[in-house]
Amino acid sequence: MARPEFLIFWALALVSSFSMASAAIVEHTFHVQNLTVNRLCERRVITAVNGTLPGPAIHVREGDTLVVHVFNKSPYNLTIHWHGVFQLLSGWADGPEYMTQCPIRPGSSYTYKFTITGQEGTLWWHAHVQWIRATVYGALIIHPRLGNEYPFPKPHREIPILLGMESGGMPTSSTWKTKRWQPVPPPNNSDAYTINGRPGDLYNCSQNPKFTYTYKVEQGKTYLLRIINAALNNQLFFKVAGHKMTVVAVDATYTNPYATDVVLVAPGQTTDVLLTTDQAPGAYYMAARPYASAPPTVQFDNTTTRGIFIYENAPSSAVSAPRMPTLPAFNDTPTAHKFNSNLTGLVSGPHWTPVPLQVDEHMLVTVGLGLAPCGAPGNSSCGGPNGQRLSASMNNASFQFPTTLSILQAFFFNVRGIYTTDFPDKPPVAFDYTNQNNSMNLALIFAPKKTSVKKLKYNATVEMILQDTSLVGVENHPMHLHGYNFHVLAQGFGNFNPKTDRKKFNLVNPQMRNTIGVPVGGWAAIRFQANNPGAWIMHCHLDVHLPWGLATAFLVEDGPTPSTTLPPPPSDLPTC
Repeated sequence: MARPEFLIFWALALVSSFSMASAAIVEHTFHVQNLTVNRLCERRVITAVNGTLPGPAIHVREGDTLVVHVFNKSPYNLTIHWHGVFQLLSGWADGPEYMTQCPIRPGSSYTYKFTITGQEGTLWWHAHVQWIRATVYGALIIHPRLGNEYPFPKPHREIPILLGMESGGMPTSSTWKTKRWQPVPPPNNSDAYTINGRPGDLYNCSQNPKFTYTYKVEQGKTYLLRIINAALNNQLFFKVAGHKMTVVAVDATYTNPYATDVVLVAPGQTTDVLLTTDQAPGAYYMAARPYASAPPTVQFDNTTTRGIFIYENAPSSAVSAPRMPTLPAFNDTPTAHKFNSNLTGLVSGPHWTPVPLQVDEHMLVTVGLGLAPCGAPGNSSCGGPNGQRLSASMNNASFQFPTTLSILQAFFFNVRGIYTTDFPDKPPVAFDYTNQNNSMNLALIFAPKKTSVKKLKYNATVEMILQDTSLVGVENHPMHLHGYNFHVLAQGFGNFNPKTDRKKFNLVNPQMRNTIGVPVGGWAAIRFQANNPGAWIMHCHLDVHLPWGLATAFLVEDGPTPSTTLPPPPSDLPTC
């Protein structure tokens, strides 16, 4: 990748970038350490940033350079991922453990530095080391440059709404300290969902008002709600009693206005909505509950978190009895699909990118679960069907992270033996992908563990058909691509049929995202242009699926000029 002759260029370019390319330098310091809290009838130890949950909200403008000094005072390995940020020529700051960096060891530090270019809207940051992101997360709000405006009426106020979870069954510190990505069991099911770190008054020992998020609003005003799903393993429906919402952006890309009374956000996704307080003065619950698409045998936390919007001058009788919205059923796939498939991109909006029409790489990629051998015969500790261990894969390759060097370092310095570039463009065996009779097909269900990636030429256009499978069970998988947005051309159910389903592609104004929920028992067609050199992981954002292997990565080669060439790593990049 980078050659020595470019080093002087990048040294000069970095100096000049601060004065010319960046509107400002925004600097933060994260102190990450354990914190004892009293929640849900017990004292719990969580890992938090600067002693808060959620962590600090970061506000920048498009074009700013963000500098975050991370001091790991926890007993666990740590990295921070800036979810949805392109990281143009700054892939060393992307954050996924063993993909772009080795972890920040306990007692160590690392400074993330990157410029935010061509993006505005709601993103977020979170830990990218197995389950620790359950409590290490926060909002990343990118405002327009000074002098620029939103492509919708200016709201009266902006309100971040971070949907999260609480669990008292997180792995022990000894598990977190292990160097390898072991197939560790997930945390217990969520004990509660949260709104801005608070579970709401439906949970045990949570009737004290301090456990319910509340926000005072003025009647007749319009508010911008920046909704972020930071939960580990649950998609969430969100509603506000008595109020309509208008979607104006998803994943920091503007959309055509879409009126709705319910929003669905998958883990990793963000949704910006305008809400007008046009009801009688009173109190109105905002509430979230899961959308669960997996088979009934998969347990999940079927509870509801809620906060309250309270109108100014509301009568005390109304404040004491807030109205509650009626949320969709947990398995309401039609409502989920209607929301996901009706969003379109705002072609006239800032930073809109037309759909690339010439495709260089055509890929059909299966995403789903599987099994891995448990080990010794009679071992009952693996917890999967048929006495095996649960696994996951893409195109029958179950991704295994390296442990001695990050993939980006190996790619940049041409180190052999860390990964292979044989990730296939299609499944090695074609089968009836969504036929439930294949759920335990022993000829298909075992996928080899390997660090298999795909190499791409700079500026190559990639089209991927992401196809859910019935192996173990069908499920909606929120697939997240680092380093890029992609156009969502179409979505549907069943097996993708190229003859009929290509006719459904929206090549004019499709929504753009960095995370797409592949419909349960269905498919999603996406397209992106590989114009950002580096190593970019694509993975399911149901966090239980990542260590099981539901991931791959794209290695994007340098372009032909110094300005399209990834610079060398920073001097304080953590070592393995």
